[in-house]
Amino acid sequence: MYLCLQLRREARLRKEYLYRKAQEDRLRTIEEKKQKLKGALDENRLLPTEVRKDALQLQKLLEYDDEGAEGVSSHMDDEYKWAGVEDPKVMVTTSRDPSSRLKMFAKEVKLMFPGAQRMNRGNHEITSLVRACKANNVTDLVIVHETRGQPDGLVVCHLPFGPTAYFTLYNVVMRHDVPDIGTMSEAYPHLIFHNFTSRLVKSNVLSPLLIHTVNKNLFYSRHHTYKKTDHKNVELTEVGPRFEMKLYMIKLGTLENESTADVEWRHHAYTHTSKKKRFLSVE
Repeated sequence: MYLCLQLRREARLRKEYLYRKAQEDRLRTIEEKKQKLKGALDENRLLPTEVRKDALQLQKLLEYDDEGAEGVSSHMDDEYKWAGVEDPKVMVTTSRDPSSRLKMFAKEVKLMFPGAQRMNRGNHEITSLVRACKANNVTDLVIVHETRGQPDGLVVCHLPFGPTAYFTLYNVVMRHDVPDIGTMSEAYPHLIFHNFTSRLVKSNVLSPLLIHTVNKNLFYSRHHTYKKTDHKNVELTEVGPRFEMKLYMIKLGTLENESTADVEWRHHAYTHTSKKKRFLSVE
């Protein structure tokens, strides 16, 4: 009985969250049209075709516009409302029947996140796995996948309501592949994000130094330690692992609901000029 009530409560909260997010998306679309109309009127040029139909209605709305208030919140505030207040709890696990290399890669991914924990997958179903993470206040669930012993996939599920991001991994070089690399520092990382400029990635995972760069829709992830050689120069030493990630889908729900969750964004490989588009950066 208690489990049934808990599941119904989770479903209700998830529906409320997704409804609020849909409302904000609708309002954001209207706001973008209003700004296009305002820009065209201010510069005395032709109206864009996408706003001509609703131009009169949008102009009436512009009369009542202001800059908003500091107390206005959005779904992003709900997703990350404890960011900077409480440390995130990250759980790292693998797909079923992992090879020894995938287990090693999961250990290395776990060391990249301070305070993260790694769990052996065993025979746990996704549903029970996500439910256990929610019960223990885990904020993010990371699952790594493989093909023939080579890590090639990574899923990041933000709890309790999502979203869930799906990545393909390329050119994975693990610490275990580098001889005499030494131990990895577990100090809290400094994060460097370069070229994260599109709205998708702003929404959309030290002594050690984690560097994430976006180029041609790929995340380039590098992990370094640094030491000062003198008062002006710093020497970087790569400690691994290193890999590239390509985002191919973002779903609004969590993993146990992925079959019914709405797709927020998907990479379409055969869309015209898709190779020229920049989804993660605008440069």
